[in-house]
Amino acid sequence: MPGQFCVIAPDVKLGRDVSIYNFVNLYGCEIGDGSRIGSFVEIQKDARVGRNCKISSHTFICEGVTIEDEVFVGHNVTFINDKYPRATSVNGSLKTDADWKVVPTVVKRGASIGSGATLLCGVTIGERAIVGAGAVVTRDLPANSTAVGVPAQVVRTRTVGWHLSV
Repeated sequence: MPGQFCVIAPDVKLGRDVSIYNFVNLYGCEIGDGSRIGSFVEIQKDARVGRNCKISSHTFICEGVTIEDEVFVGHNVTFINDKYPRATSVNGSLKTDADWKVVPTVVKRGASIGSGATLLCGVTIGERAIVGAGAVVTRDLPANSTAVGVPAQVVRTRTVGWHLSV
């Protein structure tokens, strides 16, 4: 059940046992079974959140983002879907949907994204990869890797086990 002051558009596809907390805005997206959506989260059209994910508060998931199953997204994570954002066209008129192209981003199964991270568009975060808090991801990260910093750099790759301590 949604919390208080939520806006959930009729075109949202919610799986079974989805938990939605207060002040959430969802439209045109899909959320898989058992996922939890924290307070002050916005998920836009054509975004997908898989099964058993945890999306922490103050996170922005824009159009074109696919989050696979069992992914953790920390607080205040921002996804970006436009490589060259501008408010107006060359002639000064306000841009419309026809003036830009969505660049997709994929977060693979079991990945974890730390609080305050920013993911630029067009990247893939590999299975079970970890993105450190505050990192800015500008390129693909391989499976089982840990990346930190600005821009994010791989500092470790794990070779065994699904759930490993850091």
